[in-house]
Amino acid sequence: MEHDTKTPQYNTSDPTSFAHGTVIRRWPVIITQAIDDVHRAVSRLGNDEAEKLAEGKSIIAQLGSLKYEMLHDRKLTLLVDDGYSDEIAAYNKEIEHLGTPSWQNMPWLFGECYMYRRMHNIFRLTKHWKNYDVFASQKIKGLRDSRAGVLELAARYKELVEQMRETSKDKDTPRDGEAEKLLVSEMFDICLWGNATDLSLLTTLTHDDIQRLQGKKAREAAEKNILVNDVPATYELLHQARSAGKPERRVDFVLDNAGFELFTDLILAGYLLETGLATHIVLHPKSIPWFVSDVIPEDFAALLNAISDPKRFFETQSEEESLRDEIPTPLTDVEVQSLVFLFQEWSAHHAEGRLLIRPNRYWTAGGSFWRLPFEEKDLYEDLKTSQLVIFKGDLNYRKLVADAMWDPTTPFSTAIGPLGTGSGVNVLALRTCKADVVVGLKPGVDEELKATEDGGGDSGARKWGWSGKWAVVSLSTGS
Repeated sequence: MEHDTKTPQYNTSDPTSFAHGTVIRRWPVIITQAIDDVHRAVSRLGNDEAEKLAEGKSIIAQLGSLKYEMLHDRKLTLLVDDGYSDEIAAYNKEIEHLGTPSWQNMPWLFGECYMYRRMHNIFRLTKHWKNYDVFASQKIKGLRDSRAGVLELAARYKELVEQMRETSKDKDTPRDGEAEKLLVSEMFDICLWGNATDLSLLTTLTHDDIQRLQGKKAREAAEKNILVNDVPATYELLHQARSAGKPERRVDFVLDNAGFELFTDLILAGYLLETGLATHIVLHPKSIPWFVSDVIPEDFAALLNAISDPKRFFETQSEEESLRDEIPTPLTDVEVQSLVFLFQEWSAHHAEGRLLIRPNRYWTAGGSFWRLPFEEKDLYEDLKTSQLVIFKGDLNYRKLVADAMWDPTTPFSTAIGPLGTGSGVNVLALRTCKADVVVGLKPGVDEELKATEDGGGDSGARKWGWSGKWAVVSLSTGS
């Protein structure tokens, strides 16, 4: 709080903001989906699981109460200690600092974090459901629905890596710098647009919708929609460290979504390791189920399990397919080989310590990353040892810039405050825009986009920034 920017934050009471529609429409849908998930889980319990059944029914009732409070603009209630007393105390202190706000009149960033922490609080206070991921089934479905994109990228990656290894056998052949630059750009594009399928925002996304958002044609069509593109400068940062022979060239990913986006994160991570632009990759997942589709450590294991036996994963009928009497199309032998190749690569990197999983409960704190250097000093010092810290997705971007109402021409390094210039942390944000806040734009761009169809016009709303159609790749060097 004391370390926050003085620039006002977006508030759920502002009718021109995406925050307002979120609290009255999108969040209730998310809670309803969670209720449905628990109801299905409860319906599968046996007669000998009476205690778990009773707890499940209580969870459903408490989630229903949460939805009621939200829709009727009740005051936020304090969280009950569920074993993480410092974390709970921080959330409760924030509520009191804000004057015990109501759902439809509070800072959007804190309110959204509070909602997910409150949902987890309900599960944590039980005996049989404390580790239950209420979003797990949606994440698995999202990965299965991303089949076309997964197969395309797996084939591309396998082909690329095998070509690189064949070329490297000839020690007299110099590295093709221009080709590498182009490939780095492609890999960052893949990772960027993997963020388009965010289940917390696209609550009604269909299988066909997901197919349209993924694949090479979709990325090429979206190339012109990258409003800030610091990939070339990012490549130079990594290239210079490799050229200087820096012994440890670590790249960190502060992760966003599981499923297809995590798959694209690992595509980029594997490529950076293969080229030597990175010697180690550190993945930072959330510690608890968060924002519907955010990665928790179990999601990394689930992804590896899926591609280790791709025929079982993609060819086994889901419940929905069974109801429609629909048989999944069998994978070809080539498709299976490509996915198993990725499994072997990523498993080897993980087993040999080049690909590390490092969760930290600070990633689910209620405040912005302006507070990180002061509230989580060990994490801050650790990030300073990284060559590059990549923050994925919309929420991480909002936390970096404090979800504040910046003028859109504000430099990115200014908007991220204590993590900007002089911080010692090289920060790269890969974000498809799904909220109001945006910085680093050239003068006039925001006005031009507002003037487009459904862009917001003279309404005061930045509607063009809500759809995920536009993106920014913003770099701040910490020197």
